[in-house]
Amino acid sequence: MARSTSPARGVRRVAVVAASPVSMFNLAIPELLFEKVEIDGAPGYEVTICAPEPGPVPTTGGLDLYVRHGLDAVRDADMVLVAGTGLRYTPDPRTVDAVREAAADGKRIASICSGAFALAEAGLLAGRRATTYWGQAEELRKRYPSVDLLGDVLYVQDGPIMTSSGYAAGIDLCLHIIRTDYGAAAANRVARLALVAPVRPGGQTQFTQTPLPPERGTACADTRGWAMRHLDSPLTLTDLARHAGVSVRTLTRRFHAESGVSPLQWLLHQRIERAKELLETTTLPMDQVARASGLGTADSLRGHLVRRTGLTPSAYRTQFSRLGSGPGPGMEQAA
Repeated sequence: MARSTSPARGVRRVAVVAASPVSMFNLAIPELLFEKVEIDGAPGYEVTICAPEPGPVPTTGGLDLYVRHGLDAVRDADMVLVAGTGLRYTPDPRTVDAVREAAADGKRIASICSGAFALAEAGLLAGRRATTYWGQAEELRKRYPSVDLLGDVLYVQDGPIMTSSGYAAGIDLCLHIIRTDYGAAAANRVARLALVAPVRPGGQTQFTQTPLPPERGTACADTRGWAMRHLDSPLTLTDLARHAGVSVRTLTRRFHAESGVSPLQWLLHQRIERAKELLETTTLPMDQVARASGLGTADSLRGHLVRRTGLTPSAYRTQFSRLGSGPGPGMEQAA
């Protein structure tokens, strides 16, 4: 998409750097998701695809993709995202220099798939937790031993630096970024528009987060759907097992095989996400938000939200409410 010279007020500018040869799927993810964000009738992001050398950029599919913008787009951006190839490659020195300078300027830096190699080459991952496409993890570990590489997660955020594994994990990363910038309701709306799974756990920029694994089966799908419709009820393992028509032991085994977490861990995550949406989209008092999301009391809501996001409920509402009638500008600090 062409860059405008004067973006809308408040819009976040994202420069997506195409590696060579670039994966068209990895390159398309940020544009497709960020371009769906609309806040109060205005775009939330302006996305520019760029490359070290404007013009034809080879893709992993054997096609050439014409990229109109050079790395000057990185200087104009608020955030830089390097899209990877999924193949073994050496990052272009011009890209490495551009992301290093962007980081020095305080911009957020992210990568999808093997784009992490450019971040590592720039020295941005030294001493940080990071991830990359599993097929390239050993190569990254070998080349850059100072990186604290997590090979079994979808995405990682360590301060202002974000990395994701390959391909569809880039979707999770972009939804995490949208949620961090605009809240859970905005991210979930984009997920629905894009027909992808809802947002996985994330937090404020000072935290490193590991998301829920993707669901890998359907045996418990009906029970998960039923639980989502009854989050405000005091559900127990016995209730879930009874709905699924199996023993508690069988439910726990199947649930973990499909979701990667226990039933109660999954249930808690969904309740916190429901609470966040209610904080963003309603003016309900905190005790009503807690009851409607199944977290019980306002104190329980506060404890879970502070642990997950670093913000109290009132601070979260101040930061992410889109109603225009929420609490005032002063944010209550987390205890």
